[in-house]
Amino acid sequence: MSDAGRVIAGSARGTRLRSPGAGTRPLGDRVKQTLFAILEPYLPRASVLDLFAGSGAGGIEALSRGAARAVFVEQDDTAARLIRENLIGTRLDGRALVARADVLAYLRGRAAHDGPFDVVLLDPPYAEPGLMHAPLACLGGGNPPLITIGAWVVAKHFWRNPPPAVVGLLASVRTRRFGETTLTFYRPATAVAQGGASAGEVEPGRADREPEEANR
Repeated sequence: MSDAGRVIAGSARGTRLRSPGAGTRPLGDRVKQTLFAILEPYLPRASVLDLFAGSGAGGIEALSRGAARAVFVEQDDTAARLIRENLIGTRLDGRALVARADVLAYLRGRAAHDGPFDVVLLDPPYAEPGLMHAPLACLGGGNPPLITIGAWVVAKHFWRNPPPAVVGLLASVRTRRFGETTLTFYRPATAVAQGGASAGEVEPGRADREPEEANR
């Protein structure tokens, strides 16, 4: 087991999380700060989906900052157990569900019952970039609707393997780069057309480069 960093803000602020170690890439503090500075206004009462959840750090941060509920999807048994332990340690387990399942199987099945979601975090292994597109296609497919019309979908990926700018009903509105890690932010096309992203946010293809946090 290894350290997955700390909860940055909210009810569980300062609580350290555990990670399964090999094969997982916990959110560094700098990445987490930037991610949640953007998502913060949308978190109160939000329903959050954390895919390829790893240590659960992303969804736990969202819960700590006021999200109403979060579903963590993780296929690895050890990682799923650690997510549950991290939730108990942060006293957020009452608003969370851990689904030990393949991400695509979950999106094509149970997700329609658990959703729709307001915020989705997507963090497949960097070594398998092909795992990014199919989940994005499910989320952007709209039938059945897995996300709300004002949702945010955030993909974390290796900077050399960017996901498509448009996937179904999803359109990329912002990218942020931290060394080898990049966050690509998507919104439903209807939200963008209705002014759901400001002019400063709509930056497809542009990467804002910032130092990578040492804790990964």
